[in-house]
Amino acid sequence: MTDDCWNTIGVAGDRTCSQLKTFIHCRNCPVYSDAGRSLLEQELPAGYLDEWTDLLRSSQGETNAVTTTDTVSVGIFRLSGEWLALPARLFKEVTQISVTHTLPHRSNNIFIGLVNIRGEIQLCISLKSLLGLEAADAGKQNISPVVYERMVVVEREGSRWVFGVDEIYGIHRILPEQIGNVPATISKVAETYTKGIINWQGQSVCYLDDDLLFYTLAKKVL
Repeated sequence: MTDDCWNTIGVAGDRTCSQLKTFIHCRNCPVYSDAGRSLLEQELPAGYLDEWTDLLRSSQGETNAVTTTDTVSVGIFRLSGEWLALPARLFKEVTQISVTHTLPHRSNNIFIGLVNIRGEIQLCISLKSLLGLEAADAGKQNISPVVYERMVVVEREGSRWVFGVDEIYGIHRILPEQIGNVPATISKVAETYTKGIINWQGQSVCYLDDDLLFYTLAKKVL
């Protein structure tokens, strides 16, 4: 794991690093440069390329089927105590949790920092913070008997984001008429980004407005 000294004794920390007098800012320091290089060179987790590859490939191949059968394919996942969904076509990668490196004066509660996904540096955000979701109840019932946190990569019109999820189910197909109206019981923040409710396995799944989501991320982060 990279020693992110810039966050502790550097410009984003208490500024006690003796090298600051020489380099003025951490970005000019070779330690900072080496950290970025090592992030790119990290080995991938065992089995990474196999996990979800077939599932995501099949979801991409459903585009024509969706057009002819009038069904909608969504990817369903959980953040805290809320089940959420996005159009399946947006999902590009699902992988194990990786180390996220914060950026001085840029990282905040929504933009976490940079993460290495298959050797490429990607922008990592907290969808949980953006939606204003609270921590899940200890007794929250999970869908799967074994729950793994994952990182998800979504992309739309060249804009790519990575965020962590507490649990991910997979791809689910529904009819448009199965998407219900948004009730007044969900939080105001989540309501803003929700365009409909999907009833699935006894759960109410918030179907997120990807247009608004990607627009907001571009405004708040880029």
